[in-house]
Amino acid sequence: MQTAVVKIGKVTTCNNIFLAPMAGITDIPFRGIVKAMGSGLLFSEMISAEGLVRDGRKTQKISDIDEKERPVALQLFGGKPESMGKAAEILSATADILDINCGCSVKKVLKSNSGAALLKDLKLFEAIISAVVKNSKVPVTVKLRSGWDKSSINAVETAKAAEACGAAAVTLHPRTRCQAFGGTADWNQIALVKKAVKIPVIGSGDLKNEADVKKMFEETACDAVMIGRACLGNPWIFREVIYFQKTGKLREKPLLKEKIEIIKLHGEGMAFYKGEKAGMLEFRKHLLWYFKGMKGLRHLKPLVNSLETVTGLNKILEIAGKGDLCGQMM
Repeated sequence: MQTAVVKIGKVTTCNNIFLAPMAGITDIPFRGIVKAMGSGLLFSEMISAEGLVRDGRKTQKISDIDEKERPVALQLFGGKPESMGKAAEILSATADILDINCGCSVKKVLKSNSGAALLKDLKLFEAIISAVVKNSKVPVTVKLRSGWDKSSINAVETAKAAEACGAAAVTLHPRTRCQAFGGTADWNQIALVKKAVKIPVIGSGDLKNEADVKKMFEETACDAVMIGRACLGNPWIFREVIYFQKTGKLREKPLLKEKIEIIKLHGEGMAFYKGEKAGMLEFRKHLLWYFKGMKGLRHLKPLVNSLETVTGLNKILEIAGKGDLCGQMM
């Protein structure tokens, strides 16, 4: 298995190991960490077309891009072609790629005929993709699920429709909306989509390590893979997978010292980008992910749950750096 570039419209990635879009996760600080680990393409959090068109400050903040992280795909969601078209015009002025979310299973998103709800309405699905493609200055990709439920699997149909509407690539997470993230991803659906379209196909779902990535490439012939939940607290997975692609060997896991350095860098980035208190409040979940499985975790949780300052973060990391998560913060 070798690293391969992927051509998505006019964008060519340096490899085929991508960061998945995750709401509340894939902001600039986190994407910067993953970029340093070698990911070939980064995806933003979901951006509301309605919020963007209405000039929402919070929505605009989510669409920020750091020049050092390119190429970046900004992910857009919405249920109205007109709003999606206007949002595409705005975002494509800065994005490298626009990605349309047709897979989110959250009820709040579904109520607006967005996300996976589009899989039940092919006419609206096509109208939205066409509107985004028409108004975008950059390539457009589409994130899909295998269908609404097990009785309405339509991944091949929606992928072919996306291609016909001008999409430059599709991503398939082969679970239904009703499965959410439960059960097992049906990788065979990725293989079927790959055979059905000519544009690049990105595979997603149940990728936890190097062996999983290798297996997905072999079983589906997909052009790239997208790693999501497996990188929470473990951004090193990207360089490990890329190293395995190039050498066929497993890379050594990072030492505690390096982990602490990366956690510190991530936390400081959150404080700088979102403000110290807001950044640290949001960083609490990341800290718990980073320290998952480490000895003394139950003693660490109270420290993390009261975290509000960078100074507090540094004290926690000082304890962790000594390999003593049972210590108490002064």
